[in-house]
Amino acid sequence: MIKTSLVISYYNRTDYLVLVLAALEKQSFRDFEVIIADDGSSEENVKKIEEISKNFTYKLTHLWHEDSGFRKNRILNKAITSSGSDYLIFIDGDCIPHPEFINEHYTNKAEKICLTGRRVNLSQKITDNISAEKIKNGYPEKLIFRIFIDSIFGETKDAEKGIYTGNALLRKLFNKKMRGILGCNFSIHKKDILEINGFDERYTAPSIGEDSDIQFRLELNGIKIKSLNNIAVQYHLYHKLQSRPIQNIDLFEKVKKSNKAFTEFGIKQ
Repeated sequence: MIKTSLVISYYNRTDYLVLVLAALEKQSFRDFEVIIADDGSSEENVKKIEEISKNFTYKLTHLWHEDSGFRKNRILNKAITSSGSDYLIFIDGDCIPHPEFINEHYTNKAEKICLTGRRVNLSQKITDNISAEKIKNGYPEKLIFRIFIDSIFGETKDAEKGIYTGNALLRKLFNKKMRGILGCNFSIHKKDILEINGFDERYTAPSIGEDSDIQFRLELNGIKIKSLNNIAVQYHLYHKLQSRPIQNIDLFEKVKKSNKAFTEFGIKQ
């Protein structure tokens, strides 16, 4: 059995996906599969994925459903049931993982623990300077000085989260603060997410449904959240920020009032 499944949430940005897939070729940990959870990309982009998937050494599965609005949680649930391992790592298709990313998630896993890392939010300027070829040569981790300069004089945000450290004392220091699940950077035992019936598919807009809701229900079920700040590092490619839709906020309030870990609107319905 493959040791871990990396699930990539994706929609139409093949240019960004190519960079993410290139970074996966550089992972120090190699025993993984990749599942692209595609929330209804166009036929043109589907064909592009089929073509580029031939260029990589790891197993790659492309799951797709018809575009019928924002149904990210539904395609993520399909990815969970399609995965061939007992441990799942979730990222977004615009987040480039550090070469130690999969290794850190897998080697730090523990029973009844959900791991969550962080990301540096790159500016458009830095994003435009990254290519698949440059990733092969050590980008964007080699850009860390430029990233810090751009965070001062440009538009990069959270530059400090782009620093990877293997030092045990620094790791402990950087993770003293409790942090919540980041939907684009977390990992969990498959059985633990199945016990809460996966993602709630009633969330039909971005934010909350793929992180805050999952965390709330996992914690109700006895799962603890452990931070991998400056350990499981990502570099988030630039795009405009998305708002927090009121319908998601209202739904999450209902979920909290129900105080139930298991959603009736998840994998099993």
